Amino acid sequence: MAGPRPAISEIPHPALAAWLTARGEPAFRAGQILAGAHRPTSASFDDLSDLPMSLRGALADAFEFSTIADTHVISGDRGLTAKAVHELADGQRIESVLMRYPARGRSSERTTICISSQAGCAVNCPFCATGQAGFGRQLTPGEIVDQVLHWHRPPWSALGDGSTGHYNIVFMGMGEPLNNADRVFAAVRLLNDPERLGIGARHITVSTSGVVPGMDRMIDELPQVNLAISLHATTDALRDELVPINRKWPVREVVAAGRRFAARTGRRVSLEYVMIDGVNDTDEQALGLAAHALGWLSHVNLIPLNPTPGSRWSGTPAAGIARFGALLRDRGIGVTVRDTRGRDIDAACGQLHAQLAGRSLRELRAVEVPA
Repeated sequence: MAGPRPAISEIPHPALAAWLTARGEPAFRAGQILAGAHRPTSASFDDLSDLPMSLRGALADAFEFSTIADTHVISGDRGLTAKAVHELADGQRIESVLMRYPARGRSSERTTICISSQAGCAVNCPFCATGQAGFGRQLTPGEIVDQVLHWHRPPWSALGDGSTGHYNIVFMGMGEPLNNADRVFAAVRLLNDPERLGIGARHITVSTSGVVPGMDRMIDELPQVNLAISLHATTDALRDELVPINRKWPVREVVAAGRRFAARTGRRVSLEYVMIDGVNDTDEQALGLAAHALGWLSHVNLIPLNPTPGSRWSGTPAAGIARFGALLRDRGIGVTVRDTRGRDIDAACGQLHAQLAGRSLRELRAVEVPA
C-alpha cells in the first residue's frame, strides 16, 4: 500500500531532479518547480503556469502541494496579530502565529512568524496550554515549512518581496523543537534555501526548554541560527516543577550548554523567563538568574504569564516585573520585557492549543473574536 505523498516543500532539489529525469523531463525544471511552489501567488500546482499542463498534473499526482488540509485564522491586536489553527491530513491540529510590528523611531517595520514543531508537547510545563494538552506526534519538515508558506500567501503575504521590512521565524509554537531535532533542522535548512524562501539563518530562532544534546548539535549544524532557552526558574527544586525536563537536564547543565553555544558561535543566547506571581519572581530567583546570565553572551527576556484554562497561577504584576528586571540590570544583565501579543485570541506565549480541545474548525469559525 502506497504511503502518503511527500510534500513539495520538503523535497530536496536532487530528488526532484531525479524524478523529472525518470519521466523524461529536463532536470532544470526542478528549480522552476521549487521557485514556483514558493511564490506567494501559487495556491496549487495549477498555478505553475511556466510548466506544461501534463507536468503540473504529474506533480499533483506525485506530491502534496501543502500538508495543511484546512486552516482557520483568528485576528487580534487590532489586526497586528493573527493565529492560524491548521488541520493536517490525519486530523492533528497545530497553530502558528503572525505578528506585525510597525516601525518605531529608528526601528523598521518587522514581522515575526511563530511556528510549531510538534502536534502537542510532551514537556508538560504546568503553566502552558500546549503542555497540558499532551503530545500528538512529531511534525515533518514539510508540515513545519508549510506553516510559514501559509502566511506567505494571500491574503497575508507576510514575506512579500522583502521590501517592507525584515522577517523572523521563531520555533516557539507548539512542541519542543529539539525533541524533533532531525526534522526541525531539516526545516530550517529548507527555510534558508535560496531556491525556496531564502530566509536568513540569523532571522531564525530555535527555542528549547533545555534539551542539552540538541543545543550541542546546533553548535555544529546550525551555528548561524539563534538559540533561546526557556529557563523560567534558577534552582532545580523550582524548575523541576515548572519545567519537568529539568529532571533530566538540570539548570547548570542547561546554562552550560547555552554558554558553549555562545562561545563557539558568537551568537547571543536569549534566556526566556515567564513571570509567575509569588512563584519565580522573588529577589532570590532574580539574583540566581543574574548569576546564571553573568559573564557570557546572553540576554534575559521577561515574559508576563498569560492566562490558560485551569491554571492555578497568575502573572506577576507590572510593578513586580519592573522590580525583578531592575535587580538584573543592577548586576549588568541585559533585560527586555516581552511585548505580549495575541492574548485576546489565545495566541500569546503558553496559550497555544487552548481553543482546540473537542472543537472542530467549523465550530472555531463560529467564534467571533474582535480584531
